[in-house]
Amino acid sequence: MKKYISLLMIFGALFFFQSCASQGSSDPAVVNTLVDSQEFTFYAQRANPTNYDVINVMNSMPNSTSTRMLNLNGDYTIDVTKSSVDVVLPYFGRLFNPTYGNTNDNGYRFTSKDFTIDKTQNKKGKWIVRIKPNDVKTTQEIIIEIFKNGKAFVSIKSNDRQPISYDGYISKIEVKQEKEKL
Repeated sequence: MKKYISLLMIFGALFFFQSCASQGSSDPAVVNTLVDSQEFTFYAQRANPTNYDVINVMNSMPNSTSTRMLNLNGDYTIDVTKSSVDVVLPYFGRLFNPTYGNTNDNGYRFTSKDFTIDKTQNKKGKWIVRIKPNDVKTTQEIIIEIFKNGKAFVSIKSNDRQPISYDGYISKIEVKQEKEKL
């Protein structure tokens, strides 16, 4: 009986690690090409809030795990092109200067056309992309750490809220088609 349980645990662990490794992983040459061209999309898979009030609420929910990560549905992105940075990310934490009655300003939703990008790559192949939007008053800096396999870690420094970070991956920008109204 112990052999069967240990075999099931081994197969379960292998399946888990294999499925985690296949999500969002890319060839290192493709990742380097995307970052060099400054034409890529970051897809957020998890949000990591730093506010303990949010973490306490998350942990008090039924059937919750005691982690600080919120799984996202994949509709949250950062589109980086040579001419603009388009950010659509949720925010979980404390706003220091909230705008009452306007819920559109609660998350990070903006397009910056006046920004600077600083890219560096270390010896192991990890990229660090620093984006400083000059025409967005609330966001100081977006730091994107991109690993060789395409996985990425984003942290956002803001003037009016606590820091937050996101885990996800980068890929080629998809052409977004507008839906026709029926």
